[in-house]
Amino acid sequence: MSSSVCIEKSPVSEVPAPPTTVIAVLLAISFSHLLNDTIQALIPSIYPMLKDSFHLSFAQLGWITFTFQCTASLFQPIVGWVTDKKPLPHSLAVGMGLTLVGLLALAIANSYPHILMAAALVGLGSAIFHPEASRVAHMAAGTRRGFAQSLFQLGGNAGTSLGPLLAALVVVSRGQGHVAWFALLAFLGVIVLWKIGTWQARNFHRISAKHASARGVAPLPRAKVVFALAVLVALIFSKYVYLTSMTTYYTFYLIHRFHVPVQTSQMFLFVFLFSVALGTIVGGPVGDRIGRKRVIWASILGVAPFTLVLPHVGLVATAVLTVFIGAILASAFSAILVYAQELVPGKVGMIAGLFFGLAFGIAGIGSAALGVLADHTSIEFVFGLCAFLPLIGLLTVLLPDIETATQRARKQG
Repeated sequence: MSSSVCIEKSPVSEVPAPPTTVIAVLLAISFSHLLNDTIQALIPSIYPMLKDSFHLSFAQLGWITFTFQCTASLFQPIVGWVTDKKPLPHSLAVGMGLTLVGLLALAIANSYPHILMAAALVGLGSAIFHPEASRVAHMAAGTRRGFAQSLFQLGGNAGTSLGPLLAALVVVSRGQGHVAWFALLAFLGVIVLWKIGTWQARNFHRISAKHASARGVAPLPRAKVVFALAVLVALIFSKYVYLTSMTTYYTFYLIHRFHVPVQTSQMFLFVFLFSVALGTIVGGPVGDRIGRKRVIWASILGVAPFTLVLPHVGLVATAVLTVFIGAILASAFSAILVYAQELVPGKVGMIAGLFFGLAFGIAGIGSAALGVLADHTSIEFVFGLCAFLPLIGLLTVLLPDIETATQRARKQG
């Protein structure tokens, strides 16, 4: 009888309890993301000032973004791959330290190459931060992965929206040297991220348990996984080239078309980026409930009517439309990232690094290309062309239903 009792209990004992969601860690990593992306957003926010001070063309401004974004793009997948194999929890604080150095370099830059060097340092700090911070969000998520990624992204997008506002209040009115004040934010980030790294070092069992549960579960054949990832890359292209047209050139569009002053244009940019931050929190939790594919559909393709109308309306309508555009478009990335991690289970850092890297790289290349195009045509032409980018969202129809495929694979396994 005792042996039969043992046999009945053993399967139960082998099933681990689902990990809980650690809200405090998610809030801390989201706050760190806010600090990181506030600093990053300073670079394009002071472009009008740099353009006048250093007599730069639109193409040269685009190359600054290219340098920052592509530095981040090239290194993020490498960082994710390395830390999947050998965890480096305190690398988060090191990355923020590089961002701090880049900020100080930008504050004292006295030439265009010096600006490029400072942008590269900030990009390198971002490359270290994003994949490992995404891993922390995954570790602390428990069963609420979409919610965790949305909360993580909320911090970043909130920081991106604060960058232009703070630049208008602190830097544009006082001069380039005041960029150095933002090094205090980076220093605060180093402290917070060191503590997060300490928590991470003590809790790797949380992500190890998830990896163990994912072993042997291949939701889709390899060819379908590769095809689905290619579709996601096209959707990332659509989203981030449009976003970079806004973050890099929206202020110039407003100045050229509506003749508003620089500080007013930055307030408009803040409104757009703040709507991006608000929209971010929607995509993940809704994806947890109704499926990632539906969220991707609604986000990327759903924004097209608004982007197509934007180049043809007045100043007030432009501000209103950008609120809808930012909020709708923002919900896509969290859903895309979690969808990709479910396509390739057990490769959290590599997938996060790959998709953050793609986002940064595509934005950087897009920014440089759009700058060259603006120099040869006009900033209004660029915005009219970019309005069609969300139509690429039609490719979402080609994505498989990952939730159904994963459940089927687990039953067969």
